[in-house]
Amino acid sequence: MRVGVPKEVAPGEKRVALVADSVKRLSSKKVDVSIETNAGTGSCITDDEYRAGGATIEPSAEALYAAADVVIRLRVPTLDAVERLREGTTLIVPLFPLQEQNRPLVRALAARKVTTIAVDMIPRTTVAQMMDVLSSQATIAGYYAVLMAAGALPRFFPMLMTAAGTIAPARVLVLGAGVAGLQAIGAARRLGAVVEAFDVRRAVKEQVESLGARFVEVQSDEDAETAGGYAKETSEAYKQRQAEVLARHVQKADVVISTALIPGQRAPVLITEEMVKSMRAGSVIVDLAAEQQGNCALTEPGKSVVHHGVSILGELDLPSRVAVHASQMYARNMEKLLLHLCKDGAIHLDPENEITRGCLITHAGAVVHPKVKERL
Repeated sequence: MRVGVPKEVAPGEKRVALVADSVKRLSSKKVDVSIETNAGTGSCITDDEYRAGGATIEPSAEALYAAADVVIRLRVPTLDAVERLREGTTLIVPLFPLQEQNRPLVRALAARKVTTIAVDMIPRTTVAQMMDVLSSQATIAGYYAVLMAAGALPRFFPMLMTAAGTIAPARVLVLGAGVAGLQAIGAARRLGAVVEAFDVRRAVKEQVESLGARFVEVQSDEDAETAGGYAKETSEAYKQRQAEVLARHVQKADVVISTALIPGQRAPVLITEEMVKSMRAGSVIVDLAAEQQGNCALTEPGKSVVHHGVSILGELDLPSRVAVHASQMYARNMEKLLLHLCKDGAIHLDPENEITRGCLITHAGAVVHPKVKERL
């Protein structure tokens, strides 16, 4: 079996799906790896380092696709890239197949008879933790969001005792206490900020408090956590109480970092324009949900804008800003997934296996994932 890793072509993308150390470990398991030339440049990995790990360097994406039985990517492919895949190829990629804009892509992959493994659909179970790319990349996004906020905020984060007087610490509010949110809490606390955090899932309160942040609660019997640990849609009554509570805390915050996502849906709007107006001039909102239109009503995905004196950062693909470690973490996820799927030197799809069943989207010319099939 030959695994191919093309160079990512999305603007600004510096990550690569496999690093040289991963190639070396896969080679020891009798998995051949081809890397498109210069694929690792953005992550500070040379072609010579890949060769030393046992990889074959292909001169172009076309040559790589022609040789590969399995293609691993870390960005959603274009329809043109799908057309270049050989029929019968296995594609391992974050696909987000439940999002409406990706439905034509799912159909194209099925028509091309490509077996598609959507790594964003891997179940959040104990066994699958080492394959969870959403968690590994969210860790980096949460960390980098705090650095962006600190750079944009015209104030210090920590409390300082100086000859010129005492500087009060910055107040940071984190919306969503998943992996990105928890990492943001930890990074903001390390920089000396006073941190509060909100989440619709009551179970995360203990995790928030263990990091030294205060948990913002909405009085309700409703718990919006799915069996898989994700957040789900809440009732209108809960949303109204939530908005009232958040309005008070957003107004007091110097920085708001929002991370709230609902799989397959538009990100919930948690920060209204009225809330933005209530913030002090110079405050900062970092919207990590910008990839799904944002948690702030004024977010412009891919841009940093100022409204009512508040900087709203809707930058995309933050993990690429820390490409070396982002690639390393993604590559380890891919190693574990490949070894889970491989048997006797080839991809073996066991429909009874929970992990395989959860992330297999297309196979043998058909859409096979029940939820994706229903959406189509």
